[in-house]
Amino acid sequence: MDIRRRHPKPSLPHQQHQKPLLPPPSSAAAKASDALPIPLYVTNCIFFTLFFSVAYYLLDRWRDKIRTSTPLHVLTFYELAAILSLIASFIYLLGFFGIDFVQSFISRSSHDAWELENDDGQSFILDEDRNIHCPVPSLITSKPKSMDIPVTPLPLKDDEELVKSVVSGEIPSYSLESKLGDCFKAASIRREALQRLTGRSLQGLPLEGFDYESILGQCCEMPVGYVQIPVGIAGPLLLNGIEYFVPMATTEGCLVASANRGCKAIFASGGATSVLLRDGMTRAPVVRFTSAKRATELKFFLEDPLNFDTLTVIFNKSSRFARLQGIQCAIAGKNLYIRFSCSTGDAMGMNMVSKGVQNVLDFLQNDFPDMDVIGISGNFCSDKKPAAVNWIEGRGKSVVCEAIINGEVVTKVLKTTVLALVELNMLKNLTGSAVAGSLGGFNAHAANIVSAVFLATGQDPAQNVESSHCITMMEAVNDGEDVHVSVTMPSIEVGTVGGGTQLASQSACLNLLGVKGASKESPGSNSQLLASIVAGSVLAGELSLMSAIAAGQLVKSHMKYNRSSRDVTKLG
Repeated sequence: MDIRRRHPKPSLPHQQHQKPLLPPPSSAAAKASDALPIPLYVTNCIFFTLFFSVAYYLLDRWRDKIRTSTPLHVLTFYELAAILSLIASFIYLLGFFGIDFVQSFISRSSHDAWELENDDGQSFILDEDRNIHCPVPSLITSKPKSMDIPVTPLPLKDDEELVKSVVSGEIPSYSLESKLGDCFKAASIRREALQRLTGRSLQGLPLEGFDYESILGQCCEMPVGYVQIPVGIAGPLLLNGIEYFVPMATTEGCLVASANRGCKAIFASGGATSVLLRDGMTRAPVVRFTSAKRATELKFFLEDPLNFDTLTVIFNKSSRFARLQGIQCAIAGKNLYIRFSCSTGDAMGMNMVSKGVQNVLDFLQNDFPDMDVIGISGNFCSDKKPAAVNWIEGRGKSVVCEAIINGEVVTKVLKTTVLALVELNMLKNLTGSAVAGSLGGFNAHAANIVSAVFLATGQDPAQNVESSHCITMMEAVNDGEDVHVSVTMPSIEVGTVGGGTQLASQSACLNLLGVKGASKESPGSNSQLLASIVAGSVLAGELSLMSAIAAGQLVKSHMKYNRSSRDVTKLG
């Protein structure tokens, strides 16, 4: 008979109890401390005293040796004995702290259920009461995975009963993961309950083939599946002398092809160059006082260079990567908006800067007890919204990228002329955007490229709003033979650790670019390189689209690559 350990399950009402196969458990629970020859507290006192005594003795002896320039490796008999005693007491204490684990393991093993299989291959369940019963077939099966989450066992229900409990509201949908201990099964139950509640099918939305544990508590709550977005590759993009193949996740036809053509033109002209102008994430809380005069006192305090070092120490305690760079204040009546800027390593850094800001606010309460913190974010940051402060001051990574495209490439690859490109850029990207009152939108379609790269590499898609701030410049050079093209992007908000960057697909795309994870040699360099690649990709996209418009090919290319010939009425 084959016996395998199985997760415990309560018995079903219809199950018939049979004769126990194993002897009943002992009435007295086994304890790891029972093996000790003397009382546990006496042993602990002896070894604690021994450990700290010899540690103090050795530190005192080593201090004397340093003062007298005596080599540390020259040991007396008493010093050698002290070292051995220190090691022995440390080993004991290490084992002592593991006793609770041993006891919990012994206790847990007495409540395990076992799966038995007879010679005919028929399976049975042996529960904690040593009773045998047959398992009920499950509607949804999946292999349980280990999870670092608290599990609150549900009363025994098959999958059909679980679905009904979720539909009726007896079991909250959001609690399925913690109650079942199986993320895939939780998503399956939730998905079926949703279909019954709405009366609409989710067929076509994939469920299997995704690691739901990887998003638990960090990327998405209450999942019922995942959306498939195709990933295309544009490149090679020759940037600062290095070739990159840029992953782009999009459902817009022509976009990857257009960016790829821009990369080809840049490559044929010797490549592009990018420069990182600054790197700093921002957060701006809003605080309120009883008077505008009192608010200005805090403003002057924060902007005083003599106080900056103190505030920096308080802020930087939040993380080993967070480094306060500056504080900018704005007043509206008796309300003060405080814009903190800090470096955040390879993380995008919103959580990091928020923790640092909270530390400073707590510190300021000592000298300004009448300060009322209205919100950790007062929109002077400004996050996920078009804002002049980001356009002017920058947020995240500020990058400028440029290239000189020779006239022959403009003609043969881009199918237009230098004069046509320069004129169109002036009338469309500059004048046209000014007529529209655009804020940070002096470009052709920077958001297209930024969104596609963001989705592929696990960035926050909503931050495409400020990350797409871009001004595209084109100028005829070398007596009008060539064209100088540049993009200036003051607020690219990217990271290579945290959030969606750790998911398998997005992590693979980051690895393709050589910026996966945090840089150990130079913290922050991976995210800075990713921002430069984003800017270089935008440069390629701008160059290609502007050429298509100048040559009158935009509509024709979209009709060819962005129109499906499939009859959607015949699709299942």
